Amino acid sequence: MKYQKKRETDEAAQVSNQYNIQWFPGHMARTLRVMEQEIQNVDASLILLDARIPLSSLNPEIERITARKPRLYALNKADLADPAVTEEWVRYFRSADAGCVAINAKSRGGAAAVRAAIERELSGLLARRQARGMGGAKTQVMLCGIPNVGKSTFINTFAGAARAKAADRPGVTKGKQWVSTETFDLLDMPGVLWKKFDSRTIASNLAFIGSIKDDILDVEELAMNLLDEVRRNYPELVAGRYKLDAETLALPPYELMEAIGRRRGLLVRGGEVNTERCAQMLVDEFRACKWGRITLERPPRRGDADDGEDEA
Repeated sequence: MKYQKKRETDEAAQVSNQYNIQWFPGHMARTLRVMEQEIQNVDASLILLDARIPLSSLNPEIERITARKPRLYALNKADLADPAVTEEWVRYFRSADAGCVAINAKSRGGAAAVRAAIERELSGLLARRQARGMGGAKTQVMLCGIPNVGKSTFINTFAGAARAKAADRPGVTKGKQWVSTETFDLLDMPGVLWKKFDSRTIASNLAFIGSIKDDILDVEELAMNLLDEVRRNYPELVAGRYKLDAETLALPPYELMEAIGRRRGLLVRGGEVNTERCAQMLVDEFRACKWGRITLERPPRRGDADDGEDEA
């Protein structure tokens, strides 16, 4: 079916409905119940966020559950994000007296930074254990986050071996699993999304990075929204990647996507652009960092994170 030009913006409720199709399977509900139980038995929690969308990847249900124990935030995939904005995010979390480090889960250096940060956050607990002659006890940490944030990759790097199944798509980990190292026991929890999206921005950002399964999304709508979002803040990266002049870059999203598809030779019989193929190419190249290092949101002013600006 030939794709028709779509409106440049949707009502927030429409976007929410678009991303509400079977995206909260039963295992996510079970995971929340398990987290409620297990948080009582661990020393701390480690919450992995995506450095490109730190606030959108911060699930409020996970925040609520982990608030009972010390916690550390790790901004994963920092190698894909704008480094200057990542520094702003680290300062944002630390200004709330929360431990925060920026990492690349594939790097052993990132794993070492997390180990050191956990020890800093739990210094009081570790000192009390030492005083009671329990200095050799392992530190138990619950690892949690949204789907596709890189938890399995992090565990394999942290443990120094392939302990968890890793893939570049959401929903690979379906149940809890303990992973032990010399000094840590990590409880890996499956990724959990929201029960309902009330924010268009959050739903879109999660779709852009692949935390919502692509097979329930309209890839052309996704690519147009992504292009529109990125060119507002990083126009030079989009223009440079696809060799666009200023006039072309300013086209409405659908026409811009067509122009890029034509430049890439993504044509069908009759010379028309294969917009579905072009859209998939745009999304894939963004996720592979071929556009450049991009962060899709900046830290809000303290107290503005829940201002309702994007509510349905």
